[in-house]
Amino acid sequence: MDISKTIIGAGCFWGVQEFFRKIDGVKETTVGYSGGHSLNPSYEDVCRGNTGHIEVVLIKFDINFIKFSDILNYFWKCHDPTQLNRQGYDIGEQYKSIIFYFNEDQKNIAEESKINMQSKFNNSIVTEIKEASQFYKAEEYHQNYLCKKT
Repeated sequence: MDISKTIIGAGCFWGVQEFFRKIDGVKETTVGYSGGHSLNPSYEDVCRGNTGHIEVVLIKFDINFIKFSDILNYFWKCHDPTQLNRQGYDIGEQYKSIIFYFNEDQKNIAEESKINMQSKFNNSIVTEIKEASQFYKAEEYHQNYLCKKT
């Protein structure tokens, strides 16, 4: 297996994790926080909106089965990337649309994907594309949360 990874934010991490965990080639999904300035943030800290962190999902995938560009195609489908700092009723910077890349190749693929997807939306895509920073795993009760509720 050749495993690669990315971190994405697309609203509440519960739904995003549930969406991606079912995709062939995705080997692991972990919800957490990234992109902010505080160390070891808690869910409550992030919800207060003063950490700069975003609710994200760390996705590990087997590149022999699914490409990074395919992960991005799913990313564009799982949320509305034209909504700034919100998804539906979830409002705040922690719900922003973002792609964190781990290398220049991922950065280039993400930027090209964003440009190509713009024609599919009436409003401008506001998704940020940034270099991956520290990922903080969310509390255990958030992991696979929607699976626990059904």
